[in-house]
Amino acid sequence: MSGPPPPGQQPTPQQLATIQQQIAAEAQRRGMTPQQLQAQQRQQIQAEADKAGLTFDQYINKLKQQAFENHQRQQQMAQQQAQNQAAQPQGQPQMQGQQGQQVPITPGAPDPRALALAKWLKGQDLKPRTCILNGQRKDMFRVKRALRAIDSAAYTKARSKNPLLPEITTATPKAEIFKLLPLSLLALRVSKSDPHEGHGHAPSKPQKRVKGLWTVKIEQQQDINDDLHYVWLYEGPQWRTKLYAVGALILIMTVVMFPLWPVTLRIGVWYLSMGFLGLIGLFFAMAIFRLILFCATVFTVPPGLWLYPNLFEDVGFFDSFRPVWGWQEDKKAKKAKKSKKGGGGEKAATKLIEASPLTNGTETTNGQVSKRHAHAAPRVEEVEDE
Repeated sequence: MSGPPPPGQQPTPQQLATIQQQIAAEAQRRGMTPQQLQAQQRQQIQAEADKAGLTFDQYINKLKQQAFENHQRQQQMAQQQAQNQAAQPQGQPQMQGQQGQQVPITPGAPDPRALALAKWLKGQDLKPRTCILNGQRKDMFRVKRALRAIDSAAYTKARSKNPLLPEITTATPKAEIFKLLPLSLLALRVSKSDPHEGHGHAPSKPQKRVKGLWTVKIEQQQDINDDLHYVWLYEGPQWRTKLYAVGALILIMTVVMFPLWPVTLRIGVWYLSMGFLGLIGLFFAMAIFRLILFCATVFTVPPGLWLYPNLFEDVGFFDSFRPVWGWQEDKKAKKAKKSKKGGGGEKAATKLIEASPLTNGTETTNGQVSKRHAHAAPRVEEVEDE
């Protein structure tokens, strides 16, 4: 059924027929004829026009103007709402509400209850693990550990001391309390991702991967499930960072005001700087000498002799100077040495198994051993760590 015409436009014949049907139905409901209902409405409009100090035609024009302005205002609000929905970024996180609708998470001041909850959870043992988010190291935890902490007696005890911590009730279960964290952008759901995903190319060279260190991305759908992972965006009070900044500023000002130092301090700093320069020069001289020594011995006594072979290896400071000397080793020899160390246990176990006699289920006849039952030889297999 077509509705009333917009203000400022002439009604179509279908709309006129609809309006006449509505007037007739209203008159029948009141027990009048359509003419009597129109006369009564005209009298009411005339009375309201007299109250406003206007004539009948002026009051009618005023009502039309008001209806037209309301219609324009509704159209502007609808257009603005459509533009806001179109301008909303695709990657903006959303949280599922209680009725199943999606609630967008918008930046703003965090809820004091969420801040109190985040501060308390940061002090609990959620067994966090380090991950990489946007090139920065963050702490990641599983949802089930946070829900377990909220449902513990420690939370009840902490809530008696801090009334900002939400209470667990039937209307607000622990899952609803946990939702305060993503809604205030204090913790967001993440998933494991590939750094080269979407680039359309493979990595140029294999990169060293630290075991257990995930590269994660923020998920648009912020669900709550026991097996999901969330990353902390809340870093807690920044008093330690501010203290470090003040210390760095004091150190810089102290160095800048070096000409105002006492003479004895300036002389002491000069001797220390000379000592450090001497150590650096000695290090470079030792590196050059060991290279010359290797080049001389690689032809005389191959494969070559290195002085401090671990000097540039990825080891500790003291391990860099142990051993004092060593022979040059090929990469194949190093791999073979590591494989021998790793496979020595398996070979020894295999030899022990092969050397052990099978006494169960055997008979000896004329110096020969005949088996009554065929047994599968035991094997040593590798088991992957979970």
